[in-house]
Amino acid sequence: MKRIAVLTTGGDAPGMNPAIRSVVRCGVARGLEVMGVFRGWFGLINEELKVLNHRSVSGIINQGGTILKTGRCPEFATNESQDRAFNTIKKFAIDGLVVIGGNGSFAAAHAFGTKYNVPCIGIPASIDNDINGIDVTIGSDTAVNTALTAIDNIRDTATSMERIFVVEVMGRDCGFIALSVALAGGCEDVI
Repeated sequence: MKRIAVLTTGGDAPGMNPAIRSVVRCGVARGLEVMGVFRGWFGLINEELKVLNHRSVSGIINQGGTILKTGRCPEFATNESQDRAFNTIKKFAIDGLVVIGGNGSFAAAHAFGTKYNVPCIGIPASIDNDINGIDVTIGSDTAVNTALTAIDNIRDTATSMERIFVVEVMGRDCGFIALSVALAGGCEDVI
């Protein structure tokens, strides 16, 4: 293995940039060339890649989002788009992919890797904490603490006005954020 590519797909999550930095620095330390794929699967389809090195990932740890950009890519479900992505991998002599994302990203990586025999490694990054088989995803702790900060900021107002405040958090099909925030924030009820 001489060259790998790293991409971030789906929604962004706090901690994606440190994950990118780690992939690049560990890869370079082991003699690999690391390419960054911009805009997730879309960038792999459309050849939006750039070689990354120590300098290109310097100073990104505290930046939110992802320097590689991200997004959902419904067109990646088509055979034509997957063929184009595989042609990009061949053209740039990429030996494996590191996919930083959530459950949809991993499902796509598994299907793609199996179909084209491309080694894929996943780094779980999802504020929803909905990846099976791991305890905590990159971004989920920040999501919980952001919600707790908001609750702390409105608690005095709710008490002073003798009102019930309803706080809605993200999580899609997973109740991790809601349950964690309810426990840590001392909420009366959680749905």
